[in-house]
Amino acid sequence: MVLRVLGAALPQVLRSIAWLLLPTSFIALIAWSTAGSATGNTGDPLRAAIWIWIGTHQIPFDLSLGTSALAGHLSYLPLGALIFPVLAIRNGIARTVDRLDGDTSLVVPARVIFSILYAGFALLASILSKTDEVMPVWYFALIYVFPFTLIACATVARRTSLGQGFLFGSRVIALLLGISAIALGIALVMNLTLVKNLTVVLQPGIFGGILLLLLNILYLPNAIVATLAYFSGVGFAVGSQTMVSPLSFDLDKIPAMPILGALPRNESLISLLGIAVIMFAGVLLVTWTVDLNQKVLTQSLIVATLLAAFLGYSASGALITEAMSAVGTSTWKFTLAITVQMGFGALLAIFLPRMFRRT
Repeated sequence: MVLRVLGAALPQVLRSIAWLLLPTSFIALIAWSTAGSATGNTGDPLRAAIWIWIGTHQIPFDLSLGTSALAGHLSYLPLGALIFPVLAIRNGIARTVDRLDGDTSLVVPARVIFSILYAGFALLASILSKTDEVMPVWYFALIYVFPFTLIACATVARRTSLGQGFLFGSRVIALLLGISAIALGIALVMNLTLVKNLTVVLQPGIFGGILLLLLNILYLPNAIVATLAYFSGVGFAVGSQTMVSPLSFDLDKIPAMPILGALPRNESLISLLGIAVIMFAGVLLVTWTVDLNQKVLTQSLIVATLLAAFLGYSASGALITEAMSAVGTSTWKFTLAITVQMGFGALLAIFLPRMFRRT
């Protein structure tokens, strides 16, 4: 049984890896040939492609760059890049299941083996691609890539049931992110001149402009999570010793990143109305589950909390230098704010009608 599942999974794991790694290698090779290299070694773009592949899986890097060998950490990675591994993994596990000839007893082992093989490649890539300057944090392949791959695999294949708690919990978080995306879009339009000026300052050129556009698109989910954190009241950071929230604004300068043109200019107490929107999401959870039972509501709140923790962690980190050692949301503050505000809204939706009935 194991050999059969292994034989079905291994080719698809390699296919899923190549699905993303090959075009990344092509882009890295073009960038290398355009910018040149101090060593002239063609292995440089290949190693860079592997680092990009590793980075799309949210594996951070320890860095030691420049003549002064300043230590740095790169963990604020584009959350939007996760879509590519998700598509590759889902396609690979679907093909693996198809090759099991309808034997449903092998579906679960196939998911596990696929995840182990995929995470194993990420582990080997992290270890073998490291240099004195760039060192992927290899153990994230075990604590992040493996469970992430397993979850992605669990959403595919026949007779997959995610449960009502997962469906409602993920739906309410998706709703909040959608509202935050609209708010971010409005902020970008209102500050279009500043966004343009930030782009002009970089002077990226044609090919660099395309890569800059792609990078901003991939960082959009990070910005959306930061927007949600802002309207929850906890805010977010754009560097060490900075804070952008409705109650506090401590920000002297920003990196030349066009998407940052949407940043507010100062405190905005009216933005605290966003808390009411998050509370309303808790009310919606109650209305969605009122015909079911309280257990489904509890499960939905737990799933929403776990997703908020995942988003808060993935949309935060460091950008190499000491000045940018804190970027994005605070994981625990963001998770706590979303959980408490949604939970309070759910409690209001449950107990207020009962109080009015008594009176």
